[in-house]
Amino acid sequence: MAVKKNTSLDRVLGRLDTLDAVNLANLVQRLARERGVFEEIFNTLQEGILVVRDDGAIEYANASAHRIIGLGGDEPDLSGHTLWRLVPGLRTSLGAALDDENGGASPVVAREFEMNYPEPRVVRLYMVPFRAGGGAASRRFAVILTDVTTEKQSTEARIEDERTSSILLLAAGVAHELGNPLNSLTIHLQLMERKLKKLKQTKDSDSLAESVRICREEVTRLDGIVANFLEAIRPRPPDLAETDLSEVLTEVLRFQHRELADRGIAVEAENHALPLVLTDRNQIKQVMFNVTKNAMEAMRPGGRLNIKSRADDDSVYVLFADTGSGIKQEDLVRLFQPYQTTKSGGHGLGLMIAQRIMRAHGGQIGLESKEGLGTIVTLQFPRKDRRVRMLGN
Repeated sequence: MAVKKNTSLDRVLGRLDTLDAVNLANLVQRLARERGVFEEIFNTLQEGILVVRDDGAIEYANASAHRIIGLGGDEPDLSGHTLWRLVPGLRTSLGAALDDENGGASPVVAREFEMNYPEPRVVRLYMVPFRAGGGAASRRFAVILTDVTTEKQSTEARIEDERTSSILLLAAGVAHELGNPLNSLTIHLQLMERKLKKLKQTKDSDSLAESVRICREEVTRLDGIVANFLEAIRPRPPDLAETDLSEVLTEVLRFQHRELADRGIAVEAENHALPLVLTDRNQIKQVMFNVTKNAMEAMRPGGRLNIKSRADDDSVYVLFADTGSGIKQEDLVRLFQPYQTTKSGGHGLGLMIAQRIMRAHGGQIGLESKEGLGTIVTLQFPRKDRRVRMLGN
């Protein structure tokens, strides 16, 4: 049997009818102060606290409950609202936990549910029954709400990282083992080409030579995929030095000039003086090469690649905007994952490599795209004097 505690307040309330006006006023003030203290304590909690009746009517809600359920400071008090209306589907989910037809004790329940207003998030609910006084009519529920969105996202990200790491580790071994047979194929195809050149030229020999040429191109392509893959999963730490990004961009565009001209793509590049940044010059050339290569392959003849740059107090930005076919929204979020590509024949590693390099430099790479209009890729580098602050974020 539970022991009922007899506090000083209980003793005072027990002889309430004997108190004079002064003592009664003092008691009211004391109760008001204690209520204020408890209100402040509850409102400092990150968890939402509710007191709810059987029918879902909310009798009390702290500040965090308003925030989690989606009512801000300017909105009406939750008291008087019905929890089942604010969180549709919750009443059905709780089921037997709310049924007390025989007056038995309701179980403690825990649930997780999603809310979409004012933004998507996951909320964990913990509900405990209690009785204020006696009788079924006095049954109440203490409800604790916890926003676990960040926790869920972190857990999912960790699981995804572990899964990806396991897959990449396994695939790295496979990719390494592919190197030897690819080298052997290259050598034998070269021998076949030499022998074919010594044979008398016929229709059959020409056809065979074409087949050998195609095989060599495919072997070269496979070798490139393996090399890119190994570079992606075993990135070298950047060898940082002061770098003029405008110079790096000029070198990349000079290298790609012929291919751009062959594809009929015009380039407009603003040549602003940019603050120096600390980068590994060769790695950043790889990033810019991958970005411009993607832009080229997304455009038809007559397309245009606009490159702009700017700087603010914290960062230096280089933006690549193409007039290509754009990317579907459902594909956009997956493009930094390995093997995710919207191009036929693509290996889906270019953006993954670019993202890893940018992160190693304390920077970021961003994608914006509209299907049918084009894509903008933004490279963001920390300024040299702000690098420590950027890496700490």
